[in-house]
Amino acid sequence: MPSALNALSPLDGRYHKQLSPLTAYCSEAALIRYRVRVEIEWLIALAQDPALAEIRAFSAATVAELRKAVTDFGETEAARVKEIESRTNHDVKAIEYWLQERFAAQTEVAAAAGFIHFACTSEDINNLAHALMLSEAREKVMLPALDQIVDKLRTLAHELADAPMLARTHGQAATPTTMGKEMANVVHRLARARAGIAAVRLAGKINGAVGNYNAHLIAYPGFDWEGFARNFVEALNLEFNPYTTQIEPHDTLAELFDACARANTVLIDLDRDIWGYVSLGYFKQRVIAGEVGSSTMPHKVNPIDFENSEGNLGLANAVLHHLSAKLPLSRWQRDLTDSTVLRNVGVALGYSFLGLVSCLKGLNKLEANPAALRADLDATWEVLAEAVQTVMRRYGLPEPYEQLKALTRGKGITPESLRQFIGQLAVPEAERQRLLALAPSTYTGKAAELARRI
Repeated sequence: MPSALNALSPLDGRYHKQLSPLTAYCSEAALIRYRVRVEIEWLIALAQDPALAEIRAFSAATVAELRKAVTDFGETEAARVKEIESRTNHDVKAIEYWLQERFAAQTEVAAAAGFIHFACTSEDINNLAHALMLSEAREKVMLPALDQIVDKLRTLAHELADAPMLARTHGQAATPTTMGKEMANVVHRLARARAGIAAVRLAGKINGAVGNYNAHLIAYPGFDWEGFARNFVEALNLEFNPYTTQIEPHDTLAELFDACARANTVLIDLDRDIWGYVSLGYFKQRVIAGEVGSSTMPHKVNPIDFENSEGNLGLANAVLHHLSAKLPLSRWQRDLTDSTVLRNVGVALGYSFLGLVSCLKGLNKLEANPAALRADLDATWEVLAEAVQTVMRRYGLPEPYEQLKALTRGKGITPESLRQFIGQLAVPEAERQRLLALAPSTYTGKAAELARRI
């Protein structure tokens, strides 16, 4: 086997081990296995319908044997399919020949060999195989990885709900929040993005060369092929598409890829924010024994996990956006541009998965630094100008905004000077005392409550 060092893509080289959960669903061997699964289920479905008299119903043992060929399908079987493909120069036809070869000694299947791939075009098999691949990769790999990040962020939101933090709008000191509330914001966004990914119901079809059941009906004119196809597709837990050309138009694949990209965008936003908080000292990173932060500066602990996550999620979105924009386009009844592009589904999900793994790794290293959070708040009493001028507005004092603007804009302000200003205000004494007791660290509104509620 070639060394991973010679892999053209880092997904198959540097990151191969990290991506092992995904290769079971999105590798070429996995795609071949999904094609085998569709072909076998189609054959079983045909045999089970008594109206198709020329193919006899399989025994329960034969059905189990056929399905076992899918569960047992591994690298050896995939390699044999590839050997046949080297002769046929057609990947789906190679699977038909492999199935005939695999079950040549099985009496019931051999007698029905002519019904393997019956009335099907390659895209009948491929669209269902890709839909199954993506459905299972989504459920078994991608959503669980996203859920781990959401769970970790929710934990941080609760733990840091009361940790006051100077907010920054336009990069400048702004109304305080809490670190937990900032994590809760992301939890809410990711939960919504996750629901969008999970909600996409992938479609499928098995209606022949141009979507009209031509071959099906010429063989069995009186048979309800559309109803049969609908039942078959829906039995695979896919949405039946009754109107297609030769290809299923991939609209639902585009919806899924767009939904994945939206979740990735939220995570890129998180990566950049956490990177900034680490830079400000709001978070420390747990040191891992033996790791090197910089090749020349021994003191450094760089936020490399968030940088790695951001970079890989960006690559993922570039591929995801191309997939969603390109796949629904096909000249007339079919061209092959979708076929070669679909081979990169694993690339898109691979870079997405790397981004998720790196983000979670980084989150698990974080430790809040209350001293740094408090120091920034204590140095920016001018952020209370909003609070003071809003109370002034309530009691009708003249030009509250302009007065606070003159007092605070573009210059620092001390607790003493702010309290002196408050002491001269013509407001009820209870309100004056409430403002005098205020500090940047306590001016956080409902932030803590919102963070604990997520």
